[in-house]
Amino acid sequence: MTNVLIIEDERIAADRLEKLLKDVAPELKVLAVLGSVKESVKWLQENKAELIFLDIQLSDGLSFSIFDTVPVSTPIIFTTAYDQYAIRAFRLNSISYLLKPVRKEDLVQALAKYNSLRPAMPIDFTSLISALKGNTEYRKRFLIQTGEKFRKVETTDIAYFYACEKSVFMKTLEGHNYPSDHSLDALQDMLDPSEFFRINRRYLVSMKSIKSMLAWSRSRIKLTLTPPADDDLDTIVSIDRAGDFKGWINK
Repeated sequence: MTNVLIIEDERIAADRLEKLLKDVAPELKVLAVLGSVKESVKWLQENKAELIFLDIQLSDGLSFSIFDTVPVSTPIIFTTAYDQYAIRAFRLNSISYLLKPVRKEDLVQALAKYNSLRPAMPIDFTSLISALKGNTEYRKRFLIQTGEKFRKVETTDIAYFYACEKSVFMKTLEGHNYPSDHSLDALQDMLDPSEFFRINRRYLVSMKSIKSMLAWSRSRIKLTLTPPADDDLDTIVSIDRAGDFKGWINK
């Protein structure tokens, strides 16, 4: 019996994978299905699996950040929606991968590869992460649902994202507000860092939205955004991000 961990934030995708595993490899035992970096770190600190199925994009960020906290030597089969160019990184590092939606025949091949590589050298995660991050295809648009209607919002039309109470919203350059299904942490990984910057815990702003900047107390920077934020005091670049912000502006 081989113990398996599934790290996948899309419930439908996780259920499908678990069902396929029961069909093609009944000798595998799924110990847990986790949907976030935080959950995964906690689980891996207290438990161990012999094989991990790992989604790249989780609800609270890229799954690679798990490796920054917990040493992982367990063989991994990645599940991904990445394009063929990025997938070269998997091949170069001898890692099995599954394109979503997962097909039964692909799963069978991935498990066969896993079984053949088990005695091999440990995976070079540093090279893998570097290669993938260098080839990331950032989000180009978001699908927004308001009531029964759906709307397509291009990333280039977004002024900023902001957190309000326990929710996250996006504001477009035209001044429209829409709810976001993602946390600000997750959005940081989805968006092109040359175009968007997280100025503090509440705001993730686009370069286009910055109308003016003003020196503020304790080496901070106060931004005036377009369209205006509900409270200008919320758009102050925090002390710990001010240096990086200046570097971002100067690129």
